[in-house]
Amino acid sequence: MPRRQGPGPRRPTIADIAERAGVSKGSVSYALNGNPGLSDHTRRRILAIAEEVGWQPNRAARALSASRSGACGLALARPARTLAYEPFFSKLLSGIEAELSANQIALMLQIVEDVEAEGEALRRWWAERRVDGVLLVDLRVDDPRVPIVEELHLPAVIVGGPGSTGNVPFFPGNDAGGVTRIVEHLVALGHTQVDRVAGSPAFASTQVRTRVFKQALSRAGARGRVVNTDYTSTAGADATRKLLTKEPVPTAIVYDSDIMAVAGLSVAQELGVPVPGNLAVVSFDDSILCEVVRPSLTACARDVEVYGASAARALVRLIEGEDVGTQEEAPSELVARASTGG
Repeated sequence: MPRRQGPGPRRPTIADIAERAGVSKGSVSYALNGNPGLSDHTRRRILAIAEEVGWQPNRAARALSASRSGACGLALARPARTLAYEPFFSKLLSGIEAELSANQIALMLQIVEDVEAEGEALRRWWAERRVDGVLLVDLRVDDPRVPIVEELHLPAVIVGGPGSTGNVPFFPGNDAGGVTRIVEHLVALGHTQVDRVAGSPAFASTQVRTRVFKQALSRAGARGRVVNTDYTSTAGADATRKLLTKEPVPTAIVYDSDIMAVAGLSVAQELGVPVPGNLAVVSFDDSILCEVVRPSLTACARDVEVYGASAARALVRLIEGEDVGTQEEAPSELVARASTGG
């Protein structure tokens, strides 16, 4: 009886070449496929190592790579004007686009009517092989998109969280830390009636902020009301007018976005309420708007472009078959400006 052959030597992989060359697997892939983006020196060194270890392309992997669309998707259930006037989304998309472009991946962006339409878009994109992965924003409570991407085995990363994320990795936006710093800042200034103009209660981030906001006020022995809105400037202005004309009148108002904070500041000035004399105004999101209005607005500063790029980078790794766990919270700091007497 012929002797059974044991397993042959392990086939060298891109990871092996990357380790020996001291570069990323993406760089090795660029060199082996003749893609631009590397110096001639680095490319020659990678190719020399590949030849030395006897690397041969894996046909199955090549077939998989060839079947990819070269695009990632982002469906956004917000009005199209959101992209025009909300600095947060402009910065977020800038960071996402920069990272994907560096990997020669296109971003497919679609504005949809609601979260159900988002789910339909995800199913259609995946069925038609139009995307290799997706980014999910505006995480909802019991978000229906999470089970959809899990069911489809569609690579996905959530920009935001935590919440009902299932097994989908997410990038938390430090909502709890930001709200805590804001409340502590206002309480230290002597404010005891701190109200908040919040976003939609359907969003997980809004619920986290509301819970932490109430806890922080309670610990400090302060009081406050929460008014939910749809994030628009009109809703922010309306909420501010109601709060400033109803007892107990707040001495400070915290807004979940810069757009609403600027709208609220305008209402206070219209009503003759001095800021920061009789009212402190704080925005959770920082932007150039917070710097140019008068008085300038105290806000939580986060590098939103880096935040978006990090989420996109994780999605690329996920598409490549790497394990991507929950990420650290995005760092933020409170920038005290004139609207709180800073």
